[in-house]
Amino acid sequence: MAVQEAREGADAEGVHEGGCGCGDCPHGAREGHRRAVAAFLRRRDEFAAGQGLPAAVAYSPSASRQWVSEELTQRAEAVAERGRAEGEMWLTRLWLRTLCTVWGAVFALLLGEALTAIGAGWTTARTAALLAAVVVAGALTAACWFHRARGGALAPVIGEDHRMSTSRAVAVCWVLFIGYAVLLLAARLAAASDHAERDALISGLDLARGAGVVTVLAVVCGIAVLVRRVVGLRILAQRLQKVPAHRPRAADLLTDDSGRGAFTDIQYVAVSAVALAFAAVRLSRRPDQLPDLPWGLAVVVLISAATYLAGKYAEGGRAVILSVVRAREPGDLDGPIRTGDDIEIRGTGFVPPGARTAERLSRMVVRIGAVDVHVPLVPVTGGFRNPTDTVLTVPVPADVEPGSVDVQVVTAAGVPTNRYTVQITE
Repeated sequence: MAVQEAREGADAEGVHEGGCGCGDCPHGAREGHRRAVAAFLRRRDEFAAGQGLPAAVAYSPSASRQWVSEELTQRAEAVAERGRAEGEMWLTRLWLRTLCTVWGAVFALLLGEALTAIGAGWTTARTAALLAAVVVAGALTAACWFHRARGGALAPVIGEDHRMSTSRAVAVCWVLFIGYAVLLLAARLAAASDHAERDALISGLDLARGAGVVTVLAVVCGIAVLVRRVVGLRILAQRLQKVPAHRPRAADLLTDDSGRGAFTDIQYVAVSAVALAFAAVRLSRRPDQLPDLPWGLAVVVLISAATYLAGKYAEGGRAVILSVVRAREPGDLDGPIRTGDDIEIRGTGFVPPGARTAERLSRMVVRIGAVDVHVPLVPVTGGFRNPTDTVLTVPVPADVEPGSVDVQVVTAAGVPTNRYTVQITE
């Protein structure tokens, strides 16, 4: 819808200007989303300052709150639609960027070999290394083409929540490196004419030589599969709340779903990068065998992987209601909860990581008895006062029957909390 509206508005604003989101204007969707976000934030801050309210609702705090919430919800949905369109277009362009990066790495390898060959001369090992790099780049090029609508060669490392998966990215890096090392040995073996040289190259693939790097490869690949299983089971068991992102980002490799730096992810990526760099240096020094990763460094990688896996088991948690009380404005009299009153729900985990946008917050529902009440958005400068991760405020509708009723919160991830019983009086 956003893309179609952008195309219709292109004639008025000029060709490929404003919020254009057509396929031949890569900049349009991104610019349209940026402008939509800026307009939403400006409008939210105006409402927070008490500006822009219609006279028909300005007299009533409850009516003005409801009107502001509905207005922000509609605008947030429009912004989210723009964001999804921008994310889809970004993915379709990603394969070209990946392709340029891959062949840029091949060119950098060629340039490095040419510079280091000055004085030492060009060797068969240099040719084999370049041929292996071309084969790997060709395979990645094919992957980019077949998965060009899903991010190209990066499609396998993009999770179901549209974020870059740290475990998959680390495993893919090790797989590509080992594959490159084996292709290098194969190319050298094909070019070897001496019988002793061929025997030496074949012995370079012995498990005794590459036990450390093979063990690391097995563990990181197993971690990638196990983490996906763990996350899926925790979501089904309602122990983990997941909301999808608009598009993947490189920062996803080092952060949690809310965008904050995650220790387990950072240490896993850092240790794996150091180990890969060490193995690459060993391969460049001894291109006739698999890189003999020392067991000390291999154990460090295994400990890092175990820490990452433990972090996946420990993250998240179910939203919980701790108490429900009658919301009291200054000057109000104390009393029981009646229909029409506001109730304050206190607990934890109401806002899942990555769900702090207005479009996600507007999906939160409080179930009071048999009535579903949407949580109103109450803006303040720079954010929202309601809802928050620990406190929600909603009105008790007139449809709620007096007596003992259960209160339950359904988060933006679709996960319900525990039931909390309250007494509603007439």
